[in-house]
Amino acid sequence: MANALVTGASRGIGRATAVELSRRGDRVAVHYGSDAAAADETLGLLEGSGHIVVGGDLADPGAAQRVVAEVLDAFGHVDLLVNNAAIAPSPATEHAIGEVSYERWTQVWEQMLDLDLRGPANVTFLVAEALIAQGRPGSIVNVGSRGAFRGEPEYPAYGAAKAGLHAFGQSMAVALAPHGIAVTSVAPGFVGTERQESRLAGSEGDAVRAQSPFGRVGTPEEVAHAIAFLASPDAQWASGAVLDLNGASHLRT
Repeated sequence: MANALVTGASRGIGRATAVELSRRGDRVAVHYGSDAAAADETLGLLEGSGHIVVGGDLADPGAAQRVVAEVLDAFGHVDLLVNNAAIAPSPATEHAIGEVSYERWTQVWEQMLDLDLRGPANVTFLVAEALIAQGRPGSIVNVGSRGAFRGEPEYPAYGAAKAGLHAFGQSMAVALAPHGIAVTSVAPGFVGTERQESRLAGSEGDAVRAQSPFGRVGTPEEVAHAIAFLASPDAQWASGAVLDLNGASHLRT
């Protein structure tokens, strides 16, 4: 049994990952940023016992410290970190250049970089620091995005933050390998989470599904299965990899 911290686990990919890890016997700390009720729902879906819920805005370095400390106090150690918490593209975060004010532009960039890049970096530091001090191996999986490679013209801060997260993960893969800590990333394409239901049901739905030759979008569970594999000891040799999970909707060369 491993002890896992899954950030942003109140819904979507984070929830599916927490459930998948619990099914294989892991003890999971379900992190949420603001929706405690949704995190409690996730907790109720987990198999096994000993799971906990922890809350905090990971854009705040102090909150990140409190979250990791709370998990360490409860579990004693953390073997696995899944950096999933992020501000996702939505009408509320759209900031296409030429269509928003400079004030709005700078505001969204600050918000997305703080949570989508600096947050994972800080949580990674804290978890890795504890693993090194305890002399324990471990795994860290970052949830990036297809947008880091194909571009996000309406959400450039999101694309940049995810590209930075991929690069950060590769840097940490090299830095942490001597300590037995593997670091990988997944780069999902469009995933049919709760937040995307209205978009998929609306006029854009067919066009979004047509991005993949499979004619559909991904599911949170498909991403969770990949994360669970990368987080396993058997996947240590994949450290440094960025795994595309986009249904052949974007092919890197």
